[in-house]
Amino acid sequence: MKHHTYHQVIVLAFLTVLFSCNTPQATEGDAPLGWNEVSTPTEASLRGLSPLTADIVWATGSNGLWMLTVDGGEHWEKGVIAGLDTVDFRDIEAFDAKTAVAVSAGQPAVIYKTTDGGKSWEKKYQGPEEAFLDGLAFVDEKRGYAYGDPVDGKWMVLLTLNGGDSWEPLSRTPKVPEGEASFAASGSGILARGHEIWIASGGLKSNIYYSENGGVDWDTVPAPFIQGEPSQGIFSLTFMNDRHIVAVGGDYLEPDHTSNISAFSLDHGKTWQGPEGAQPAGYRSGVAYFPKKSWLIAVGTNGSDYSSDGGKNWVKFTDYGLHAVKLSKNGETIWASGADGKIARLDY
Repeated sequence: MKHHTYHQVIVLAFLTVLFSCNTPQATEGDAPLGWNEVSTPTEASLRGLSPLTADIVWATGSNGLWMLTVDGGEHWEKGVIAGLDTVDFRDIEAFDAKTAVAVSAGQPAVIYKTTDGGKSWEKKYQGPEEAFLDGLAFVDEKRGYAYGDPVDGKWMVLLTLNGGDSWEPLSRTPKVPEGEASFAASGSGILARGHEIWIASGGLKSNIYYSENGGVDWDTVPAPFIQGEPSQGIFSLTFMNDRHIVAVGGDYLEPDHTSNISAFSLDHGKTWQGPEGAQPAGYRSGVAYFPKKSWLIAVGTNGSDYSSDGGKNWVKFTDYGLHAVKLSKNGETIWASGADGKIARLDY
């Protein structure tokens, strides 16, 4: 048995407390029970999702669809954004039951905003013909970013400082090799906090692009993900705390492939490592952290997984297929969306 001096014991105790405070802990044997699907008035594919509480949830999807519930899915308001019934709106950021910003994928590359609960939508941005927008990330109700696939060999990144009322392209964005881009699978391939931005890529290469100063300077960080084909790479990012970031992805053409499809960073995204144990059980297009239970929840077309140790090990808990997963703004519930009008709340 190793003996410690009083000073060593105090230091060890301090480190133990410090580690436990910064490392999410889950109750032993605790696990999600599954998804509680709510009825929706559509069969559209829903990839845009922005839950505010257990009652207020916005969603967008194919055929220009927007939807809003203010009673936990008992009833839905819905419509088509600005009559664009051929456009796929794959991300939405809501601020309350009246105000939301939605972004399209494909052409036209547009951003719309509503301030009256979806009754009317006003176009706030339209990109060039070669633009393909992938998602949104807001720091607060004023500052936000939209990003898209490379144009002229550089990431397309837009900035708003007025809650999405106007958008300006960043003048300095990193160069991206041909064959590398991002995925508009769940709108979660971008993170933003303060003036920091993280963008995930896939295709021939899979990297994390990071700026600590609002897009003035950028670092390119390699990630240990499957890559080399247009269908492969990182699809979603989530924060666990200021330093702990988790990424998931894979190959959407081979949804049962389980090698190099998740990773985590413990140093603010500067370096990345794969799980110590099991990976998720296939391609995952969305990931969210549920602080109430200290779980990571990852979703994909062949099911959902959870991790209770920060992404070191993953366990599949359902075969229920989904596209996107988001934590409500009040931190109390996890919601997910998918094909055929699926909207579901995590049961635990």
